[in-house]
Amino acid sequence: MLKELVAKNRSYRRFFEGEQISSTQVKGWIDLARLGASGRNAQTIKYKIVLSEEMRDKVFENLAWAGYLKDWDGPVKGERPSAYVIMINDDALGKNYFSDDGIAAQNLLLGAVESGFGGCIIRAFKNNELRNLLQIDEGYSIIQVIALGKPKEEVVITEMKDGDIKYWRDENGVHYVPKRNIDEVILEEL
Repeated sequence: MLKELVAKNRSYRRFFEGEQISSTQVKGWIDLARLGASGRNAQTIKYKIVLSEEMRDKVFENLAWAGYLKDWDGPVKGERPSAYVIMINDDALGKNYFSDDGIAAQNLLLGAVESGFGGCIIRAFKNNELRNLLQIDEGYSIIQVIALGKPKEEVVITEMKDGDIKYWRDENGVHYVPKRNIDEVILEEL
């Protein structure tokens, strides 16, 4: 069951925008993020939830989508996320959040996938504009944006060929993500 959830937890970039996500659902997924491991147990990560259409549109304008898809500027209206979670570090609690952000994001997204939703972690954003838009005070740093919604695209894991790590879409819009073979990632068994 866990392997199935992990395999289904892909970077979805197109959604059924009309499929709304409730505040209760997002808070439940953030609770999963909160329960994850934390370096030194510092728990420096905080969150802002964006649900309103007006704010979602404004957040969208400050994001970059899918760097390998050069001819694609991101999802069109109607295929955009139904929610965003902005992951923020509370610098007063510690500026080094170690790998806490990855653990928290994975837990949050696994909860979303289990609920029939999905998302995409976005680290390419206009930092100053997003800080101003979301009124993020000094002493806090935006780590990443997690886009959430009901996936409108099929994402397929495929075997990597010739060391090519770039994801791509076929003529039907199916999104393919190459992964290294298990034998390639295990260096040695002692």
